[in-house]
Amino acid sequence: MTYRAGIVGTGGVAGMGIYDGSEEDIGADPVDASHAGGYAASEDVELVAVADIDEDALDRFGRAWDIPEEGRYLGHEAMLEDADLDVLSVCTPSMLHREHVADAARIGDLDAVWCEKPLACSVGDGEAMVDACDEAGVELVVNHSLRFYRQNRAIKEAVDDGLVGEISSVTCGSPMELLRVGTHVVDFAVFLLDARAETVAGHVTGANQAAEHLTDDDIDDAAAGGFVVTDDGTFVTYDGTTKRDEATFHHRFNGTEGRLVNAEDGWRYWDATDDGHEEREPPTGGHDDGHEEAFANAVDHVVELIEGNAENRSSGRQACHTMEILVGLYASHYTDGRVSVPLERPLKDVTITSW
Repeated sequence: MTYRAGIVGTGGVAGMGIYDGSEEDIGADPVDASHAGGYAASEDVELVAVADIDEDALDRFGRAWDIPEEGRYLGHEAMLEDADLDVLSVCTPSMLHREHVADAARIGDLDAVWCEKPLACSVGDGEAMVDACDEAGVELVVNHSLRFYRQNRAIKEAVDDGLVGEISSVTCGSPMELLRVGTHVVDFAVFLLDARAETVAGHVTGANQAAEHLTDDDIDDAAAGGFVVTDDGTFVTYDGTTKRDEATFHHRFNGTEGRLVNAEDGWRYWDATDDGHEEREPPTGGHDDGHEEAFANAVDHVVELIEGNAENRSSGRQACHTMEILVGLYASHYTDGRVSVPLERPLKDVTITSW
């Protein structure tokens, strides 16, 4: 069976190029490391429809990805009512995610929604999205793409089996901004630890590298950093204050029996079961997926969910917890104190706009 997919939003991550810190405009050419690229790589899913409120952007995307004119919709509601979709990608700015996901659950007879990160601009909005999908029986998959790299899943299995013993601390970082970029790194730390945040403290610099290139609107999202203490006592530090050309995603997991480091050159592993630390081959299963493969892998996972052959690897509820940490970092900075997680109202309703 071939499943029918649609996309709402025709910007960078949908398929038209992701802003890389240069002065060049996005949207010039189709890009495989995208939702459309993930569908194109799948034998089980066909991209049949796309929606946007910008007619020029809609037509450009349709031409780039061979979407026929009858599959191009001015507005997501018309597409949901008419296109008979099984899967919807939500690739609009994060302040629109709640509306588009809730409408997908309400209008479309869908099996799954694949939503871009960050899940929403507030924890309350994220929880409303989860509830809407749960009530409609729709799987909500969030594109925290580090969860979809096959080597990262192999590392996760090895850590769960005790590869590095008990993890006591994590250091991680990424380029700015926190919600737009740092969400990937913070989410992956939580994913690998299989723990929940308990206390958060943060610092926000106010710098934003991307907003002036992507939108004319005022954006709250900015460079930030801080620390998290989990419910099992693990201490996690995050630095997302540097520019894109000065930093890459990186993690270091320190355990009682070894350590794992992931940076630009891939995973490295040191065994500390004997005296000292001896570097060994990391248990990545021989995989070396790149960003492009992560999108294709995510589509494969959506198909597994539709067919009932897997548990959601990147669920909306998991993304809500990551959102709690991100909001906690901001709230800590502006209240000059630590923040407890899970968040209670009014912190659940604190809105941080991001593109």
